Amino acid sequence: MARIAFIGLGNMGLPMAINLIKGGHQVEGVDLNPASVAKFKEAGGTPVEFAKVAASRADVVITMLPAGKHVREVYLGANGIVENANAGTLLIDCSTIDVESARAVAAAATGKGLLMLDAPVSGGVGGASAGTLTFMVGGSTQAFVRAESILQKMGKTIVHAGDAGTGQAAKICNNMILGISMIAVSEAFVLAEKLGLDHQKLFDIASKSSGQCWSMTSYCPVPGPVPTSPANRDYQAGFTAAMMLKDLRLAQDAAKSVAAKTELGADAERIYAAYADGGAAETDFSGIIRFVRG
Repeated sequence: MARIAFIGLGNMGLPMAINLIKGGHQVEGVDLNPASVAKFKEAGGTPVEFAKVAASRADVVITMLPAGKHVREVYLGANGIVENANAGTLLIDCSTIDVESARAVAAAATGKGLLMLDAPVSGGVGGASAGTLTFMVGGSTQAFVRAESILQKMGKTIVHAGDAGTGQAAKICNNMILGISMIAVSEAFVLAEKLGLDHQKLFDIASKSSGQCWSMTSYCPVPGPVPTSPANRDYQAGFTAAMMLKDLRLAQDAAKSVAAKTELGADAERIYAAYADGGAAETDFSGIIRFVRG
């Protein structure tokens, strides 16, 4: 059993922390939201007011935070994790952030004798609750081997992508594919509607043909063909349009930093920005089909 400090008990972090408690670990949690802290305590966790306090007595520190600036502040600030964790502590950042920030934090942690991984996730709130997340992990082999059994309590697929920052690289590349493919699937269904082709008929054909993809078969943007998709719940979010836009922007920033040509990724960012700015930021990203319909 490990003593784990979990920083960030939001929509993703809370169910992840609860799965660690269920897995037999002693978990101390930190969050600014009293309602999240109360749910964490009810599940058997121990609330702690400050990240530095939890980090100072943890074997493992896990963070799930909104953006790179928050990760830098929590890890590198004067009262941050890097300054207060004991040498040899394993640090795992599960936030989705820019590659540069991930590598900067990892370098600072290594300099203090800490083990650091960037380990963003895929699978949404449903995967976090079910413990079936995919972890894309960047960092040393030593850190990955030590972290694997911890990550297995929260996820089903754990992949060591390479050195520091490669977990974040894998996440933003994956989600650029997802954002582009969801727009493509949505455009196809809207075109089918205008041509008089039934939703189910298109699904039956495309899901077994060369148009098959995850956005089609697991997260279909029209009601009916995939009963578990958000389209059947008025696009109640599993993964919001705002979060998709964030990841697409991270991908574009990364592409510019290495002079990579990602024209479809840029188009997807533009389309999701228009959709989110139109008041749909907190709906599921598959609701982009509404924007496609105009």
